[in-house]
Amino acid sequence: MKTQQKIFASLVVALSTSLVTQGAIASTYSQTKYPIVLAHGMFGFKSLLGGVVDYWYQIPSDLQANGAKVYVTQVAALESSEVRGEQFLKQVQDVLAITGAAKVNLMGHSHGGHSVRYVAGLMPSKVASVTAIGSPVKGSPVADLVTQTGVLSPVAYGALNALAGIIELFNGAGSFNQSAKNSIASLSTKGSAAFTVKFPQAVPTTACGQGAATVNGVKYYSWSGTKRLTNVLDPTDALVGATGLFISTANDGLVSQCSSHLGVVLRDDYSMNHLDEVNLMFGLRDIFSTDPKSVYRSHANRLKLAGL
Repeated sequence: MKTQQKIFASLVVALSTSLVTQGAIASTYSQTKYPIVLAHGMFGFKSLLGGVVDYWYQIPSDLQANGAKVYVTQVAALESSEVRGEQFLKQVQDVLAITGAAKVNLMGHSHGGHSVRYVAGLMPSKVASVTAIGSPVKGSPVADLVTQTGVLSPVAYGALNALAGIIELFNGAGSFNQSAKNSIASLSTKGSAAFTVKFPQAVPTTACGQGAATVNGVKYYSWSGTKRLTNVLDPTDALVGATGLFISTANDGLVSQCSSHLGVVLRDDYSMNHLDEVNLMFGLRDIFSTDPKSVYRSHANRLKLAGL
């Protein structure tokens, strides 16, 4: 009985956190054939404080206004790639059931890039495309620093888990077990390499090249930024500015330019940092850079024109 209750609770959480209410359609520019499903990264969320702070700030509503059907998911803020991938898989299956769609277009930011690869690897016949956004496909030197030096104590890991729990509380997305240690290990070079052994699709075989454009019928794309400090009004710039100092090559503050490559590399040098890639915080960014919303909108149009 308890197992059935857990399954039912999980289903309720998936449905309530994945579906974005469809708004008025202003155009059909981004009207993809298949629904778009978004997967967040480490410490991610759907929205906080009743919608005051959105992880994908204004991106789903902009896509919807241009004809797309968009679903926002919620998995554990901190866990291994496999655990998060399995949680994401269940929600993608819910989206397929809700919509009756034959396939979905998956887009994953940061650690969410591992989630979309996990689902595409397990059920490629249900996935039209995968797009990795600022994702550490080959790992992050910042995660390497933590795992190799042991800089974080058990107490520190516990504090990170508690923070993830607080985010989850304000998100109202249900209850997930959190593991900062598993999350960071998965994002390290070693952890990401182990994940790629299981899910190698579209990962470049060269240090900074492109991967296969299509694997098992699934189209693969990626894009990322390489500017850490983008807006003096954004308090998160200081964080990604500092972490980016531990990466010797061009990076967005957490992920290096070359590590972000998967499939067809649409662009890897946007004037954005790791959080600008999802339009956080409140759209504060480099005023001279491309609007992140337009990047998603244009990519949806690309998928539309490809019959996806």
